[in-house]
Amino acid sequence: MTKQASKLVIVTEKLLLKKIAKIIDEAGATGYTVVDAGGRGSRNVRSSGQPSVSDTQSNIKFEVLTPTREMAVKISDEVAAEFFDDYSGIAYLCDVMEVLHAHKF
Repeated sequence: MTKQASKLVIVTEKLLLKKIAKIIDEAGATGYTVVDAGGRGSRNVRSSGQPSVSDTQSNIKFEVLTPTREMAVKISDEVAAEFFDDYSGIAYLCDVMEVLHAHKF
């Protein structure tokens, strides 16, 4: 069984993990994936995997599959409004042609 979906990707600071996860959960998404991330943007270079005193200085990437584009945009808008003025972050949408094995989605 396959289904169409939208994929929301949010790259931001690791210290926001729990707060963003709560927004995703409250919006009704069935789950998400989080991985360490690094790169360069308007707020300089951030690197994942580098030794440091605290890993709150690192970035993460959320990937969220949503059944509708509207749900993805709602999550993105809330995250951006609450955090992106004060913390580094970017969000973008990808159309997913089909979610394979979508019985849990």
